[in-house]
Amino acid sequence: MNLSGKVVVVTGGAHGIGRSLCRRFAAEGVRGLVVGDLDEQTAAETGGLAVRTDVSLESDVQRLVERAREAFGEIDLFCSNAGIFVGGGEEVADADWERIWSINVKAHIYAARAVLPSMLARGEGYLLQTVSAAGLLSQVGSAPYAVTKHGALAFAEWLAITYGDRGIKVSCLCPQGVRTAMLPSDSFLAAGALEPESVADAVVTGLAAEGFLILPHPEVADYFQRKASDYDRWLGGMRRLRARVEA
Repeated sequence: MNLSGKVVVVTGGAHGIGRSLCRRFAAEGVRGLVVGDLDEQTAAETGGLAVRTDVSLESDVQRLVERAREAFGEIDLFCSNAGIFVGGGEEVADADWERIWSINVKAHIYAARAVLPSMLARGEGYLLQTVSAAGLLSQVGSAPYAVTKHGALAFAEWLAITYGDRGIKVSCLCPQGVRTAMLPSDSFLAAGALEPESVADAVVTGLAAEGFLILPHPEVADYFQRKASDYDRWLGGMRRLRARVEA
């Protein structure tokens, strides 16, 4: 996809990766930029339209799409970027499991429900979903994050399989550590973390190529191949990593 002249919606666009995506999309010359977030600052600085959005609420996502269409016409690219992190394992409270599930998975479903009918009628449209390398691999120290990111990846795969022959393109952004507020400075991923601007660069390149996986950390492809080729060995390696992190 060439972004020039396109109408783009980004959720979670006020901070981190989302903010960098909005800035880069504006620089690429999009015709309309709509920023869905609880914070409206990024839209102001990029000349975009701010729509206060809680992506865990389907009514908010529907309203975001309606406002985008009213302002700019049909949406070419919808970026489901909003996400949260919850640490812990099976003991995490049900309320926290529900919250992260609503934001990291169900928000992608709500977005698809809102934009696919029009995209399918036109025979074209693009969905970009920020998934994380945790969706391909796992997340040491967080069962909720690992589970929801796997779920988001599975839904994106299903969309690509089901609608790819009808003009719908789907890409998953799967970085490892990114220097945002979501990544603690003492995280084991901090050493190899990228700046959000580098991730946005990778997204623009990935959208141009229209491939399913966008991997700002190229090594993630090697890790994923190792996982697939010898699952037990990969699990052993992940246990050793967990032990180092916890130590």
